[in-house]
Amino acid sequence: MSGHSKWHSIKHKKGALDAKRGKLFTKFIKEITVAARTGGGDPDANARLRKAISDAKAGNMPNDTIDRAIRRGTGEEEGVHYEEITYEGYGPRGVALLIESMTDNRNRTVAEIRHIFSKNGGNLGESGSVGWMFDKKGYLVVNKSAKPEEELFDIVIEAGADDLRDDEDNFEIITSPENFESVSAALKSAGIETQVAEIEMVPQNYIKLEGSEARQMLKLMEALEDHDDVQKVSANFDISEADMAAV
Repeated sequence: MSGHSKWHSIKHKKGALDAKRGKLFTKFIKEITVAARTGGGDPDANARLRKAISDAKAGNMPNDTIDRAIRRGTGEEEGVHYEEITYEGYGPRGVALLIESMTDNRNRTVAEIRHIFSKNGGNLGESGSVGWMFDKKGYLVVNKSAKPEEELFDIVIEAGADDLRDDEDNFEIITSPENFESVSAALKSAGIETQVAEIEMVPQNYIKLEGSEARQMLKLMEALEDHDDVQKVSANFDISEADMAAV
């Protein structure tokens, strides 16, 4: 079991609030722009762009905003040049964190990320310090009420998934990045809604946190994810439903 899907569930529920603050739209625009710049503006030939557009539409971003971000990425319109940087660090009890960011000013961003770590009981580490603890995987979360475990297992394994994990109220589905879309499509065809569907850095193991350490960890996660330049945070903590709910 992991705190991974629980944290995603919390973020999913507060997504509307984030959208009101414009934070989600900013992240969508950056991801679309960089995806188009690195892989071209045709979503049919660019899986990363295709996923970014899907996420943006799910977040109710207008089509003209999406199109404008693509044009900025391909150079058809002028726009800010974003640099992709991954930071690595430690939280309470040595929890490993990977912070994926997009920034137009790396000096500003690293200073602000370092400040967030120090303010919330963590430490910014060197490049390569924790990255080896994670694997790039397709990661999907399904509520247990969606399907019986055996039936869900058959659906996702047949579609190319690597594993199905029981995480209390949810099932976590792990795939290779290459099979992510086929597994997502199989779930959709079966009428199964996903709470989370991302290409993520999935931890190889987890560190159990309780009480004050759990609260401190969640504050650190929220502070990092609220930063305008941070696109995604991965961490190897395990926190119980009770501690998660208390925070």
